Order: sequence, then structure tokens, then C-alpha cells
Amino acid sequence: MAGALLVFTLTCFAIAAGRFPGLALDRPAAALLGAVLMVALGVLRPSEASAAVNGDTLGLLLGMMILSAYLTEAGFFRWASWRVVTGVKTPRALLWGLVFAAGSLSAFLVNDTVCLMMTPLVLRVVDDADLPPTPFLLALAFGANAGSSATLTGNPQNMIVGTLSGISYARFAAALALPALFSLVAVAATLQLLFQRDLAPRPIGAAGLERPALHVKPLRRALFCTALVLCGFLAGLPLSWTALFGGALCMAISGRAPREALRRVDWPLLLFFAGLFVVVAGVGKAGLAARMHEGIAPLLGSGALRQTVVFSLFAAVGSQVVSNVPFVVLAGQWVPRLSEPGLGWIATALASTLAGNLTVVGSVANIIVLELAGPKVRIGFWPFLRVGAVVTAATLSGSLLILLAERVLGMLP
Repeated sequence: MAGALLVFTLTCFAIAAGRFPGLALDRPAAALLGAVLMVALGVLRPSEASAAVNGDTLGLLLGMMILSAYLTEAGFFRWASWRVVTGVKTPRALLWGLVFAAGSLSAFLVNDTVCLMMTPLVLRVVDDADLPPTPFLLALAFGANAGSSATLTGNPQNMIVGTLSGISYARFAAALALPALFSLVAVAATLQLLFQRDLAPRPIGAAGLERPALHVKPLRRALFCTALVLCGFLAGLPLSWTALFGGALCMAISGRAPREALRRVDWPLLLFFAGLFVVVAGVGKAGLAARMHEGIAPLLGSGALRQTVVFSLFAAVGSQVVSNVPFVVLAGQWVPRLSEPGLGWIATALASTLAGNLTVVGSVANIIVLELAGPKVRIGFWPFLRVGAVVTAATLSGSLLILLAERVLGMLP
């Protein structure tokens, strides 16, 4: 047990800090090293480590990455961002537009990709309009995180929930549509309140912003494949194979060699997930997960409402300590023990996603936005936390109330 605890602690530290202690290893390499150490220390046999890797999650993530790559090549994300920023006339309208545009796109495609594509254009607009960049970059990151909570394909942790829980795409979306919509409104309203001096009414324009190139034929093919995948999800087809089918079909009909699109796939992220599954499997076999559950069990009680609230708060805090993706993988050891596991899984996905807005490192989307901003925007840990704490408290409390009201009213599928 001591070996498993040491490996898990070091791996989680590496995930939170971005590197393995004392070594020049990033998150994917740290997760892989952690997985190898679980086998080397005898916590898991090689066959057990191989069996621990969840192929359904990796397949779903790979399929959605391929679809996003072809949409990116066609210019879809930059064109959508251009439409938003050129269609508003005031700083306040720009903030609300960014929150809902990022949230809407992230509801169907991975939020990290949305932030990667939209950030450069947002920086250009605020620079041309002489606006302070902080509220608009936060609107992009917070909106992407909040909107991604709506579906199983919005972010990696939701994908894990879908494959571990067996909850259908339609059921998940039906349960979280209203909480996600509320969260987007709460994000925009909170940022407007906190940055009202920076959003004083004045005309802005993006006349000098050139329209991004949009490749119509490739876009039609990519949108067709994406629509087929979404229809398959709603029809209840297996998530991973449906996404892989869409990605494969997109490669087949794209009319060009898939090499460039495959370069856009985040292969290190897939490696990170594979290693993480093995590390958490070692934690489970060593009995550490059971010990952790025993620690919070007295607080959970036996009622579904109390369990949902307490475990959601635990998920929000745990996601800051070990990051949301490792926490959700670890939650696979605990959620099935709740009185209503389906509700527990949905609440865990919601809480771990919205908690990503709490700190700079709470979500990869936050890191992407701030890294792309470069020296133009330096938001320290505490300034970010002051804003993130208010946004997280508003979105998490309100969305949980809506989710529990849906349960009481019998609206949950």
C-alpha cells in the first residue's frame, strides 16, 4: 500500500504542478511513469495494468479530436469566433457573446479546442479596441468550462463519466441542459458585475479584422460527419465507436491525406489518460480508494439529496488537489456506492467541471487561454482565485439546486 500511495501522490503532484518532482517530465510522461512504477513495485501485474486502460474513453476522445481537427482545418472555429466578435457593438455585449459562443461550441466539441482557436482572435479584438483583456479572456475560459458541462463530449472528465457510468448521451444532456445554461448566464452576469468599470458603454468595432478563410467543401464534409456522430449519440449508439466512425468517415471523404489532421490530435493527452487509468487501478487494488471513501462516508449519510451535495463539494475540492480528470477516474471507485449512482455521476461531472473555474490550474482551458495571451496578460494565482471563487460559487450552487429540483420534480430521465 505504501508504494501505491507514494506513486499516486507523486503523480497527482506532477499533474497539478505540470511536471514530475525533480524531473523534466510533463503531465503525460508523469502519468506514464506512474503507471510503470505501479507495475515495477508489484502493485499491479502487467495483465492487470493492460486491462485497467479504458479503451472506450480513449476511443471517444480520439474520435472527437479527429473531427475537431477537420473542423479546424476548414476554418470553422476561427470563422465562428470572427462572427461573434464582429457582431457586437459594446464591451458588455462582447463579454456576453464570448461566454455564450465559447459555451455553445464547447457543449458539443472539446472545450480545450475551442479555447485554442478563439483566444488569438479575442486578443486581436481587445487590442484593436483598446480594451482591458482580462475580463474577456476570463469570459472565454469560464464560458468554455461552463458550457462543456452540458454533454458527455464537452470535456475529458465528462467523457470518462460517460464510459464509466454507462449513462447515455441523451440522458446526460437532458439532465444538464438547464444547469449548463444557468451557469453560462451566471458566468456572464458575475463577470459583468466584477468588471463593470472595464465594461463602460462605448462603441467598439472590429472593422480591421479580416474575415478568416472558410473552406466550404471540407467544412461541409466535416459538419456532415459531426452531425452523424451527434445523431448516433442521441440514438444511444456506443459513444466510442460512434466517434471513431465519424472520425474515420471524415478521413475517408476529406479528399486529402489525413496526415495533417492526425498531427492535430493531442496524442500526449491520450497517453496521459492511459497512464492515469493504470495509476488509479493500482490505488484501487491497494485499498487506498476504499480508505478514502471510509473517510468521507460519515459525511455522506444515506439520503440521495445529502449525498449529492456533499459529494459534489468533495469533487470540487478534490479537483483542485489532484485535478479534475484524475478525481473523476478515482470517483469510479466511490460513486457506485451512493444510493443513486446515476445522479451521483451526473453531479460529479457537473461539480468537477465547474470547479475548473476556481483556480488557474483548475482547468486546462484556463491554462491554454493564459498561455496564449503571453506577456500581455499576467493573472496571478490569487487575483484569479478572487474572481474564480465568486464565479464557481455562483455557478455550482445554482446548477446543483436546479439538478436537485429536476430530481424532486421527476424531470431527470
